Amino acid sequence: MDLVDFIRAPKVDNVSLRRRGRPYVEGTLVVTGHHLIFSSRTDHTEELILLHSAVEHIEKKATGQQGTLTLCCKNFDLIKLRFNSIEDTLNVASSIDSLSTIENTNMKYPFFYRHLKAVEEDGWELFNPEIEFSILFSLSQQWRISLANSNFQLCPSYPPIIAVPKNISDDTLKASAQFRQLGRFPLLSYYHKKNRVVMLRSSQPLTTMGGRRSREDEKLVNATLEGGLKGIIVDTRSQAAAMNSRAKGGGVEPESNYPRWKRAYQNIERYPALNDSIAKLTEASLDPTLSMNSWLSKLESSGWLDHVQIVLSTACYAAQCLDVQGTTVLVHGEAGTDATLQVTSLVQVLLDPSCRTAKGFQGLIDREWLRGGHPFAERCVKVGVSPSRYKGQGPVFLLFLDCVWQVYQQFPCSFEFNDRFLITLFEHAYSSQFGTFLYNNEAERRQAQLKTKTISLWSHLNESDILKPLLNPMYEPNDAALWPSVASQSLVLWPGLFLKWRESNKNEDILWQEVRRIQQINTDLKSKAISLRREYAELQAKVLEERRKWQEEQEDREKQNP
Repeated sequence: MDLVDFIRAPKVDNVSLRRRGRPYVEGTLVVTGHHLIFSSRTDHTEELILLHSAVEHIEKKATGQQGTLTLCCKNFDLIKLRFNSIEDTLNVASSIDSLSTIENTNMKYPFFYRHLKAVEEDGWELFNPEIEFSILFSLSQQWRISLANSNFQLCPSYPPIIAVPKNISDDTLKASAQFRQLGRFPLLSYYHKKNRVVMLRSSQPLTTMGGRRSREDEKLVNATLEGGLKGIIVDTRSQAAAMNSRAKGGGVEPESNYPRWKRAYQNIERYPALNDSIAKLTEASLDPTLSMNSWLSKLESSGWLDHVQIVLSTACYAAQCLDVQGTTVLVHGEAGTDATLQVTSLVQVLLDPSCRTAKGFQGLIDREWLRGGHPFAERCVKVGVSPSRYKGQGPVFLLFLDCVWQVYQQFPCSFEFNDRFLITLFEHAYSSQFGTFLYNNEAERRQAQLKTKTISLWSHLNESDILKPLLNPMYEPNDAALWPSVASQSLVLWPGLFLKWRESNKNEDILWQEVRRIQQINTDLKSKAISLRREYAELQAKVLEERRKWQEEQEDREKQNP
């Protein structure tokens, strides 16, 4: 079935568009296979080009012969369309409903999108694991490259090229993969060069109620400990949840089989609980009529900041184990594709200054989330605005970005990028013309041939004119570890995302524009000063040269007329 078959109203005239804080504007609405396009008759600056995949929920309302559609978008935007005909209203609503929920990934816009400009930098080749591992090998001789997963037979959600302890064979990896849920055996996540210790991530062991064990898994885990050091297993589940997993075939590493490891239980909620939380939060954020007391009550009942707090606290604990105690850390929950990646990624943001740069953060997302096997296709099908839900959806990646923003707002000069950079990543994870966040893992992306059929988001983001407004003008490189406060009073709701239409946010945008303007003036002045110093130096050299010639001529005259 072609996309055109879903379009019941390709073009509608005399449609009125309204966005938050603006009046209705009349124009023409066009529905294409991938976009909703609105063009105003009078004010040509008032245009809309919206991907159908960006629409999460549609609310329909009829008033007499007129109909109104409220488009609730995945980025918490609201768009109202008013029609003079109920029939047009229903036809457009039906078209958007069908086109925004296309299940065939090959029919989505990234496979049809063509970049208008020449790609300056191919994002698909920007983060090469072999280059990353060569840096690791220059710091430590205890690791090697393994191609045991080159055909994704060990673990479909792991990359084909992995770094493993030097004394661990591929057969040991295979046995360990069989002992871990979804084959996600302990894998290197981060090497902390300050203390020469590592952070690993995996899924839960399949110990079951009978206490099953794997000597190969024990060997693999212990191979990451140097000398007589001990390690810490950071379990992202509560102790009760971890024990209950045994009845379903999972469990924990028994102390008797892993005597060099101690365990720390956390209580990070799984993605179904996040759905309820974000739904309550967005309900409050999208209602402008709430009083202050009602707003604060709904914010508290959503529990969103509680989720932010526990993820940040867990990451800080793991970071302290690595940086302060000099202890190797293994992070896992059940599948190791959600809370585990939140923690390991945040740890690197806290400890590794390169992850606070624009390209470094892109590399972190590529390494930990994309190659790390976070199921974006399942989790990001909807963000939570819609009352209807899909199996597997959950704002896990959004919660991670919120945690990064919390650190950013406490250390605003230590990040090369600003919050708009994070918001851009959030928006593209849910709806994009680029192929980066399609599918659930590396095996599916390779089978779909994304590198040859779509454009990488990193190619777009790193274009100078795109990246410039996403950079932080107050950035000063900071090599120190960041230790944010995780107290409740230190955590705030992300206004640039959840409260983007507040007047104070517009004032903040004006402020940042002024900061960038002043910074550009300073840059221009510095450049001019350098140019003037260069001209002055050239003039000085010319004067010295003229003086030397004059002296030589004087000496010649004195010799000729003694």
